[in-house]
Amino acid sequence: MAGSISVSRNIATDPALSIKGLRKAFADVVAVDDIDLEIMRGECFGLLGPNGAGKTTTIEICEGLTAPDAGTVSLLGLNWQRAAHELRQRIGVQLQETQFPEKLTVEETLRLFRSFYRRGMSVEDVIGLAQLEEKCRSRVGTLSGGQKQRLAMACSLVGDPELLFLDEPTTGLDPQARRHLWDLVDHLRNAGRTIILTTHYMDEAERLCDRVAIMDHGRIISLGTPQQLIASVGGDHIVEFAVTTQDPNTNPLDGVVLTAIPGIQSHRVDAGLHQLSVGELHTTVPRIFSALAEMGLHPSEFRTHSATLEDVFVRLTGRNLRDE
Repeated sequence: MAGSISVSRNIATDPALSIKGLRKAFADVVAVDDIDLEIMRGECFGLLGPNGAGKTTTIEICEGLTAPDAGTVSLLGLNWQRAAHELRQRIGVQLQETQFPEKLTVEETLRLFRSFYRRGMSVEDVIGLAQLEEKCRSRVGTLSGGQKQRLAMACSLVGDPELLFLDEPTTGLDPQARRHLWDLVDHLRNAGRTIILTTHYMDEAERLCDRVAIMDHGRIISLGTPQQLIASVGGDHIVEFAVTTQDPNTNPLDGVVLTAIPGIQSHRVDAGLHQLSVGELHTTVPRIFSALAEMGLHPSEFRTHSATLEDVFVRLTGRNLRDE
């Protein structure tokens, strides 16, 4: 990947971000409800949750854009009350949506952002890092959505930040543009930067993050590595199926019958689709078919997949990650 990164992996043991007792309410709605969190230096940390979970409010407080009602936030050992100017020189922020002057070129935009910092990367290096060489003299208004996201990422990097906030950086991008931003985040993490990422995409969090926290209703309801959280589902695989019956007198499928089958860890129903967490597919799936046949039921659809972070979220909250 073109461009250079000057930050090396930091061996400091103090956290890059420390949150204690953080709370924020808007009228009668509690957006952030007394959360504690530590993110270590050099870590790529994912903050996950559905819309309205409180993750964006939490990030905006950490970025100094929103004042909390209670609690403390420490970034790189500093706080916004006493060291706002210093923090702005040492962090980078990519918001969910960034509006740039459309008549400026990519290069002019980056030179403008570079002028805000005492030190930082050269404009040429950050253009290379974001792979915008072919667009450096193009006006911002002519860029595609993916190119604008790369420009927003470049602007967040031009000050050579120690701590980088990325708030849903790939929302709305096509698969190729998403993969490019994944490669860029990987590159930054491997260079030792601390990255805090909010996302709706589970594959993104599993691919990029060292640890993740799942938020819902303003609280952190689960925290750990992606592998730890996936293991908490209780099975290595998820079986999903719907059933039909030719006999109108057949009783509805009873979840108690399913969970009594050896190898099934849990059962839930979502929009008529039965979801089971299981350990070993090759022994459990035949037992499921046999139990359905004994009840006079026939699968109208049947599929399996490895357990994911989204399965963790559904099990914890009963909602899909992208539900409003």
